[in-house]
Amino acid sequence: MPRCTPRTTLDRLRTPRRFPKFLKAASICVLVAGLLSPLTQAAAAGGTAGLAANDYCGGQCSDILPPGENGNATLAQILLNQVFGTQPDHAEDQLGPYSNLAAGYSTLTDDKINTFFNDASFGVASDQVASTTKPGGRTDVTIVRDKKSGVPHITGTTRYGTEYGAGYAAAQDRLWLMDVFRHVGRGQLTSFAGGAPSNQGLEQEFWRNAPYTEADLQAQIDSATANAGARGAQALADANAYLDGINSYIDASDSGRYFPGEYVLTGHKDAITNAGTIDHFKLTDLVALASVIGALFGSGGGGEVNNALSLLAAQSQYGVTEGTKVWESFRERNDPEAALTVHDGESFPYATKPDTAQGEALPDAGSVAQEPLVYDRTGSAGTAKATGASATAAATTLTSAKRGMSNALVVSGKATASGHPIAVFGPQTGYFAPQLLMLQEIQGPGLSARGASFAGLSMYVELGRGQDYSWSATTSGQDIIDTYAVELCQDDYHYLYHGTCTAMDKVERTNSWKPTTADGTAAGSYRMQVYRTKYGPVEYRATVGGKKVAYTTLRSSYMHEADSIIGFQMLNDPDYVKSPGTFQSAVQHINYTFNWFYADSAHTAYYNSGDNPVRASGVDAEFPVWAQAAYEWQNWDPATNTAAYTPASAHPNSVDQDYYISWNNKQAKDYTSAPWGDGSVHRGNLLEDRVKKLVAAGGVTRSALTRAMADAALADLRAEDVLPKLLQVVKSSPVTDTAAAAAVTKLSDWVTAGARRKETSAGSKTYANADAIRILDAWWPLMVKAEFAPGLGTDLYTAFTANLPIDESPSAAHGPTGAHAGSSFQYGWWSYVDKDIRAVLGQPVQGGLAQKYCGGGSLSACRDILISTLKTAAGLTAAQVYPGDDQCSAGDQWCADSIVQRALGGIKHGRITWQNRPTYQQVVEYTSHR
Repeated sequence: MPRCTPRTTLDRLRTPRRFPKFLKAASICVLVAGLLSPLTQAAAAGGTAGLAANDYCGGQCSDILPPGENGNATLAQILLNQVFGTQPDHAEDQLGPYSNLAAGYSTLTDDKINTFFNDASFGVASDQVASTTKPGGRTDVTIVRDKKSGVPHITGTTRYGTEYGAGYAAAQDRLWLMDVFRHVGRGQLTSFAGGAPSNQGLEQEFWRNAPYTEADLQAQIDSATANAGARGAQALADANAYLDGINSYIDASDSGRYFPGEYVLTGHKDAITNAGTIDHFKLTDLVALASVIGALFGSGGGGEVNNALSLLAAQSQYGVTEGTKVWESFRERNDPEAALTVHDGESFPYATKPDTAQGEALPDAGSVAQEPLVYDRTGSAGTAKATGASATAAATTLTSAKRGMSNALVVSGKATASGHPIAVFGPQTGYFAPQLLMLQEIQGPGLSARGASFAGLSMYVELGRGQDYSWSATTSGQDIIDTYAVELCQDDYHYLYHGTCTAMDKVERTNSWKPTTADGTAAGSYRMQVYRTKYGPVEYRATVGGKKVAYTTLRSSYMHEADSIIGFQMLNDPDYVKSPGTFQSAVQHINYTFNWFYADSAHTAYYNSGDNPVRASGVDAEFPVWAQAAYEWQNWDPATNTAAYTPASAHPNSVDQDYYISWNNKQAKDYTSAPWGDGSVHRGNLLEDRVKKLVAAGGVTRSALTRAMADAALADLRAEDVLPKLLQVVKSSPVTDTAAAAAVTKLSDWVTAGARRKETSAGSKTYANADAIRILDAWWPLMVKAEFAPGLGTDLYTAFTANLPIDESPSAAHGPTGAHAGSSFQYGWWSYVDKDIRAVLGQPVQGGLAQKYCGGGSLSACRDILISTLKTAAGLTAAQVYPGDDQCSAGDQWCADSIVQRALGGIKHGRITWQNRPTYQQVVEYTSHR
């Protein structure tokens, strides 16, 4: 029986108050004792599993994925966790090592890497085998789990058996999470898991982006497999075998009563009688899951209506000519000072500004209204929290500032101590409990890989390593979404398509919920409604030149959520990927917008994936265009949403560049990314500066590159790259005000110390330079507004903040997980401040803003603004700067920044100190090649 004593290694989250009081009593041990015997899954007798012979990494491949591999918990384990903080085996054993790197990286050496990472070698040594399972009693597949982390190592003698084992292992580790997200993808989360405002917002965010019917989901499977020949047929067979494994585990856990306890707490199963069902998974569930992941991480673009609104505001403020010039300077389409992933000067023009725009459909002033999604609210669906969640979800869906995240540092063997390339890379996918990703090793006919996959899509490793190569990805964000203005006819629900009045297609979801043990939200319901056109779903209504229009968004991956399966299949195939060229060929089959990186023992490579549509001549991708044949994508077929796409050679790509860095920064010269903010200061600079310095010195090691990543992970981008210039203005004359002078001293000392948000010592929960950090956190928004709002005017300043938020500090609430998400400094006005302040100082600026804003360009007036806002900021208390939330008390700076594993199930984990780094991360250096 699990012990009934709390774990104290990590800072525990408090027990949610919604759990009944009897669950908090000491007598829980008696209750759990009665539940444990039928709820414990028996593992097969331990066997032996040696290290694989097909591993060319020489023990130099490592990985980490917090909080832990085990994301399933029985009812008994959930109750113990809620009351006493106990953890199921392998539920959080990767959280401590992951967190500890923040304090331990400065003295890291190669031989200590696996203190903070897992050994990612193939296979399991015989003395490290924790369990051996023959899933479903099959003889053609074995799942071995290691003692240290509980990762499943799946070995099959047949292709079917191998994929069956992958599905079984996925359900063992993430069944509840997989069930949650298949309902998210269908817009049915609240009916399944409860009506909490966060659940309402989540299902609305993703269903607005991909409002598919069951027939749509099936059609995508048919299309993806039919168009890919033998590989398509194999993918379909793999997916069916994978589903058989999932469903076998569902049946076994149901009859054995060791299924995830959340099914009881949400009312789907009865703990006493075992009544209720856990629905089997089907192929369309996989597409629903893929639509969520693609929308969250791999669909760059959108925001054209917001762009139009800010352009109109600029033209209203300055006149058409000057206003357009001002708008373009803030847009930074191709900023010459931007950090680049392909930095050898090669140009890859895409979505560039046309000489003369054609077909633009800018809205009439004041006419734009967002299309409602939610109707007929009842009960708790009508509360302020619920409507606020809806507003946030809509804003997140419609912005071009997608929270893609992820970073990569890759160094050529020419600059390493061993002569072999080194890579430290991984995706930032947020922090959840259980984690969205899961680790596995899969070995079978045509399959040989270890790494991470999104739960429910793990028939292949999606990010990880093969026999003699590793690969990873970051979100790229190039524009594959366009906005069309469809002219209405007859009424608000018909539109002109090639001159014919055509009815819109209405798709609906009605969800209702009632209180459960897990979610006490009062009963409620609502109906979601989306109108679809051949040009995509309707997102806004407006008038253009007095004509009533609907603005729709068309995404090249819309109705093609399953297509990328072929690329992932290739990445797992040791007979396909053997070189940089074959790697690039594989990822060309992935239609989502990602930057892909590769390293083997001799080469490195990069490729930017995505179905980039070929736009009609003269179309400016920044703004809405008329839904007319002349402005459609070339060769566009609305029946299949296919078009002509830019060739592979036009995508940023490279082999054996001296180094690559990526942190969602600009890919290459002339390659326009959809989000704003790719300017002179970007978080990519935090990697660029460190890696460039390492490469110049030579002799790079795995630990040195890991230290560079970890140091950047604690850096405050504003303090490292912008604050020194702000202080230069402030210090341009003696600072006589005592309060301002004290603040300047603290900020200067922090910059000298490295501008990091780092604890005084491991576990202290107090930052070094805490006062300086507080001052900058308070100063930045005050300073930006005082610097720019007077010159831009209130309307234009507000419009620009809708295009690009001014700040994204670690304590800020942003993205799908809100606050405590780790990822920071992706979007903000740091480049604008940098360029403006340098211009005021008289320093050279490439691609500068159209005007000088701070103090109207006067150094003394700018200094006065900075000192005035600095004094105000310095006078704000910690409680005012960090007001507290459901995790932290007001004034707790460390806690405000801290990372929380957001609970998607019943198991809670402790907070860890802030780090801005990938969730899943690899450190690799191959010693040989096949």
